[in-house]
Amino acid sequence: MPEPMGASGPGVEPGWEAKRARLETYFDRTAFAAWAALTSDAPVSKIRATVRAGRDEMRNLLLGWLPQDLTGKRVLDAGCGTGMLSVEAARRGAEVVGIDVSPQLVAIGQERLPQDVKRQITLVSGDMLDPALGDFDHIVSMDVLIHYEADQIADATARLAARARQSLVFTFAPGTPLLRTARAVGQFFPKSDRSPSIIPVGHGYLKARLSRVERARLGRDARVSRGFYTSHAQEVITG
Repeated sequence: MPEPMGASGPGVEPGWEAKRARLETYFDRTAFAAWAALTSDAPVSKIRATVRAGRDEMRNLLLGWLPQDLTGKRVLDAGCGTGMLSVEAARRGAEVVGIDVSPQLVAIGQERLPQDVKRQITLVSGDMLDPALGDFDHIVSMDVLIHYEADQIADATARLAARARQSLVFTFAPGTPLLRTARAVGQFFPKSDRSPSIIPVGHGYLKARLSRVERARLGRDARVSRGFYTSHAQEVITG
């Protein structure tokens, strides 16, 4: 297994490393078993079942924005978890690097890799902004930036877009009244059903920031809402 990636280097929005450390603690200790189950077909609570359904829908949406034929293309699954999106991209012919903050989720992903695409996928733990990962044809980041402040998201997406030869697709938590209410209600859930703090942000603000990124233009965007899952996808065309 490759060594974990290091820090993401200078220029990262303040607080990025501290938040990343808290997320690693959450996914590796507080709710590891719950997320291992959520990313499988194991039975889960009704609350988590809606999250699973929403994540499945979002994953399919993001994959739908990638070419059907990815032969010879290099794809970064930024925030890969157990590698479900990585597997689907590899089955289209891509060489995939999946990186996640949680070493334990990455380890599960490595165990679950299907034999037919195992050689095309490299899963590592570390920082998705690490420039040592190199450049990619397409970068996908699903439900990672939902835990960050607007300025951190804008900074991270600009850095990722600079390393994407054709496109970047990512998700964020939209600043809707419904999501803000759901976030407040979620604090009263049993501990096993809680997630790290989701930070709703304004889509207009993100679009304004991304419109200033060199050689990048905004593409499609869409929202997925399923029960207690709400996430908004944005495409950035860089090619």
